[in-house]
Amino acid sequence: MIRVLLADDQELVRLGLRMILEAQQDIEVVAEAGDGQQAVRETLLHRPDVVLLDIRMPGVDGIAAARRILADSRLTVRVIMLTTFDSDEYLYAALDAGACGFLLKSAPRAHLLHAVRAAAHGEALPAYGGVTPGVTRAPARRRRRTRRSGRRRAGSQAGSRSPRPVPAYGHRGSR
Repeated sequence: MIRVLLADDQELVRLGLRMILEAQQDIEVVAEAGDGQQAVRETLLHRPDVVLLDIRMPGVDGIAAARRILADSRLTVRVIMLTTFDSDEYLYAALDAGACGFLLKSAPRAHLLHAVRAAAHGEALPAYGGVTPGVTRAPARRRRRTRRSGRRRAGSQAGSRSPRPVPAYGHRGSR
């Protein structure tokens, strides 16, 4: 049984996600949270396999909550970020926080179910309506290396090259 925690500040969104997920024989929603701080608490309490975490929530947002959840060495959880916003900024922030995937709320039900199952089994998430972790790990590492090397260059006055932009991967709208 795949244990899932839902975190979204909109009750109707959580209800819809719960209905979709609990209609499956292999998925159980073990808890819900209306903000990031509650998501962290409920994750520690219920220890789900997967956390579906909205990026924008009041108080502690989803990105900060993902960082806190994934930094806790007692947990073996996978985080999928949910959003209505097709934004590279959110994508990169989610990846930097350690999320294994990024799923638009407009994705079809089948994509949500496949993403939850894939995350729970440690597999690459599908590229539709979201971003594949196997593809995005390399750009995330490049971004971190670029930032570190940029700081070294800036500190040593060794060069003035700007970091190259990292392309977005996966199908996320009409781009």
